[in-house]
Amino acid sequence: MQRIYLDHNATTPVDEEVLEAMAPFVQKQFGNPSSLHHWGREARRAVEQAREEVALLIGAEDPAEIFFTSGGSEADNLALKGVAFPYWKQGKQIITSQVEHPAVLSTCRLLETYGYRVTYLPVDRYGQVDPADLEAALTPETILVSIMHANNEVGTIQPVAELATLAKEKGVLFHTDAVQSVGKIPVDVKALGVDLLSLSGHKLYAPKGIGALYVRKGTPLWPLISGGHQEGGLRAGTENVAGIVALGKACAIARRVMKQEGERLARLRDRLQEGICTTIPGVSLNGHPTQRLPTTVNLSFHGVEGEALLIHLDLQGVAVSTGSACSSGRLEPSHVLEAMGLTPEESKSAIRFSLGRGNTEEEITSVLDLLPPIVEQLRLTSLLWEEKA
Repeated sequence: MQRIYLDHNATTPVDEEVLEAMAPFVQKQFGNPSSLHHWGREARRAVEQAREEVALLIGAEDPAEIFFTSGGSEADNLALKGVAFPYWKQGKQIITSQVEHPAVLSTCRLLETYGYRVTYLPVDRYGQVDPADLEAALTPETILVSIMHANNEVGTIQPVAELATLAKEKGVLFHTDAVQSVGKIPVDVKALGVDLLSLSGHKLYAPKGIGALYVRKGTPLWPLISGGHQEGGLRAGTENVAGIVALGKACAIARRVMKQEGERLARLRDRLQEGICTTIPGVSLNGHPTQRLPTTVNLSFHGVEGEALLIHLDLQGVAVSTGSACSSGRLEPSHVLEAMGLTPEESKSAIRFSLGRGNTEEEITSVLDLLPPIVEQLRLTSLLWEEKA
C-alpha cells in the first residue's frame, strides 16, 4: 500500500542531513557543554554554532538572544510566565487571541488563577485578528500581548508586524508563537517587531524534544526551571546537545531551501484544494484564501464526519488530521473553527491537509482519486447531507 503523509503541521520526519549532524553527539561526542575539558569544549562549540544558525534563520541580531527549550510548548510557557511574574507589580493584563495554540491558552488560563486578567481577542471568518480590536483592548495595565504568527489548524497568517507596532506604542511587550511558520515562510524578528518568539524543532525536520525562544536583548524574563547557569540562567539543566545540533542544522537547511520549497508546496496545496473543490460538491475552505502558509489547506466536507473521513483515508494509506495534534482525542469542535464562526457541524466535518518536503505531484493525484468515492460513500449514510441535499 502506498503511504502518503499529509500531516506535517503535526510533525515532520527528521531530515537525513539533520540526522547525520546530530548522530556523533548521541554517542562519541558526548561531553557536557559546561565541562572545561576537551569533550565539554567540543559540545559547547556545537551548541553555540547551532545558536548562530537559529539566530540567522529568524533574523536575530545576537545569537545570545536564542534560548534552547524542550519545544514550542515550553517556549510559550517561558514567554508568558517569564514576563508575567516580573511584571506583576506593573500590571496584570495579558492580551491574546481566541485561536492560539493550547500551550498559550492553557498558560493564560493558569495565570488567571493567579489574578492576571486575560483578554481573548476575537477573529474574523478567516481567522485573523483585527488590529483595531487590539488597540481597543490595550490599557495601562497591559504587560504582554501574545498573538501567534501562523495558525496550526488553518494556516492563516496574522498581521503580527502591525499588531506588534500597536503594542510597542503603548510600551507593551509582544510575543508570537511562530512554531508553524519558522522554516516555512520568511520570519524576521526585526521586521515583525516582536520581543519574544517561540519555535519548535519537530515542525521543521528536526527531532521532537527541542525548541527555542527568542528573547530580544533587554527583555525582563524569569526562568521556569531553577538550578544551574545554563542558557544564560533562563533554563537550568544540562543541554540536549544532540537535539540542539539537530535544530541548528534544520535551520541552516531551511534557509537554503525555504523559498524554492515554499513555492513548490504552494502549487501542490492549490492543486489539491482546487481538485477537491472541483470534483466534490459541498466543500468549503477554512482560513484565509491567500494569507496563509504554503503548506496548509483546511476544508469542511459538509455532511461528513471529519473523523470518519480521516479513518477511511488512513485505511487507504493517507495521513491527514481533523485539527491540532495537541487536541487529538477530544470530542469538542475545534476552538479555532468555532472562533471563526463555523457551526459545530461544519467544524466536525473539517480536515486539515498539511504538506511537506517529501510530498509529490503523484501523491496529490492519488489523493484526488481516492477522496471523491470515500466522501460519496460517507454521505450515503449521513442524515446531515440528506437534509442539505
